[in-house]
Amino acid sequence: MNILILGSGGRECTLAWKFAQSENCGNLFIAPGNAGTLDYGRNLQLNPNNFEEVKTAVKDYDIQMVVVGPEDPLVLGIHDFFIEDPDLKEIPVIGPRKMAAQLEGSKEFAKEFMYRHQIPTAKYQSFTTASLQDGYVFLESLNPPYVLKADGLAAGKGVLILNDLAEAKIEFREMLVGQKFGAASAKVVIEEFLDGIEMSSFVLTDGKNYVILPNAKDYKRIGEGDKGLNTGGMGAVSPVPFADKEFLTKVEERIIIPTIEGLKKDGYSYVGFIFIGLIRVNNEPYVIEYNVRMGDPETEVVIPRIKSDLVGLLDATAKQQLDSFELEIDERSAATVMMVSGGYPEAYEKDKEISGLEAIEDSIVFHAGTKLVDNKVLTSGGRVLAVTSYGKDFNHALKTSYGNIEKIKFDKMNFRKDIGFDL
Repeated sequence: MNILILGSGGRECTLAWKFAQSENCGNLFIAPGNAGTLDYGRNLQLNPNNFEEVKTAVKDYDIQMVVVGPEDPLVLGIHDFFIEDPDLKEIPVIGPRKMAAQLEGSKEFAKEFMYRHQIPTAKYQSFTTASLQDGYVFLESLNPPYVLKADGLAAGKGVLILNDLAEAKIEFREMLVGQKFGAASAKVVIEEFLDGIEMSSFVLTDGKNYVILPNAKDYKRIGEGDKGLNTGGMGAVSPVPFADKEFLTKVEERIIIPTIEGLKKDGYSYVGFIFIGLIRVNNEPYVIEYNVRMGDPETEVVIPRIKSDLVGLLDATAKQQLDSFELEIDERSAATVMMVSGGYPEAYEKDKEISGLEAIEDSIVFHAGTKLVDNKVLTSGGRVLAVTSYGKDFNHALKTSYGNIEKIKFDKMNFRKDIGFDL
């Protein structure tokens, strides 16, 4: 089977690494990919949001399955584009259709979905510039800290958590009136703050059946001790030590099953991954958010723990045969540490040469923001490399990753030295 992966980050590099191990994978293409994906397939220089470009590649390279990595093409409707095109409609796309992708594309849509299907989540209200004063009143009714979320996609940076009411009001106005996150904050969701510890649950569904993938916990803040600005993710571990059998049973019964059944009841066609951001409050699970694709850097610890053939798993998904697929999971823990450019998540320099990759032992290096120029690997993004290792527990896995990070060098590189500190 010829496969096209859309995307260019660590998530897509990890998927390519896993696909390349499959006997069911013929030619593998990654668009646009990065320096790391070149080890597993061929990079295609196209924009995943330009569906006509994607169509041309699918026809030119006889693609038989498209796996969508990032959220943008899904929210823009790439799956619908394939279904509605006579030349593409028989080619399976792993990722939900446009309406179902609103679970990530709109915070308000997701909240309404959860309320409709009695899925536990924080109480909320949503506001526009026309209801600015109502937003102030709602903020005053809450206890700090105050959670402000841009309704639309904001590249993982549209959430503010503030302790001061006056500051929260200023930021709320700045999001709506000042368009702090552009069109994404034309509507703002204000939530009550839930105090607990977070984790992520991953589900793959074929529209009827589902399988639960390994869970994970990622670390979003740039600084040690979860201080500083939010990033796309600085590291992750899997499985989550505090997620015991009792808690995971609650997650499945109260959240996963109602989510899958809710999508069916609402008539949304959903074929693909569902990322469920959870928080444990007094040992009870609540949903913080949905993503309609695998998370990053969680993918870099979840996918390595899947022992089953991933191409076979996704083929069963496309054929609505997940109920007959036996998913095998590696019992070992996996941990990843993200190496980032100096200055990230704010302004940072690119085109820094990376050395030491050939010296890595007992870890897998997944490229996130890299490019190959004149046979040299250079930085091309904020998050540059994810160094993933296995271990009998997450501490042993992290020890291996940190040992290998010492061998890698690029100018102004940065990484968190305390992944897993709260576990």
